[in-house]
Parts: sequence; structure tokens; C-alpha cells
Amino acid sequence: MKSDELVTVDPEILGGTPVFKGTRVPVKTLFEYLENNYALEEFLACFPSVTKEMACRLLARSESALLMPSGS
Repeated sequence: MKSDELVTVDPEILGGTPVFKGTRVPVKTLFEYLENNYALEEFLACFPSVTKEMACRLLARSESALLMPSGS
């Protein structure tokens, strides 16, 4: 699953807020849940339109982006 298959940014959907593709669930919401000590399973239970695969791939891509050496 490529990045463009995970996230959509469309001015017609929540004013262009990045959302999980095919949903109206903001990507930021996943990070907010995790920052507030909720388990991934709790997030998924609250937002069933987001699959576990989508959430895990987004987290993996975020980790890779953060750990990528600068200048790469």
C-alpha cells in the first residue's frame, strides 16, 4: 500500500484535512489517540472505517520519515 493509498487530502473532505483514504477520519486523530495513551485497538473500535493495516502502515511510514537522515 503506497502513501497515496493511505491518505487523502481533498478540499471537499473536512476542508482539506488529511484523512485516511475512503473515510472522513483525520490522520491526526490516530496520533491524538496514541498520545493520550489509548491502544490502537481502541482507535480502531471507534473508527471502524480505518483498517488495522491502514493504521499500522501509516505509523510505519511516519516512523520511517522521522528516522530518515536529513538530506536524504
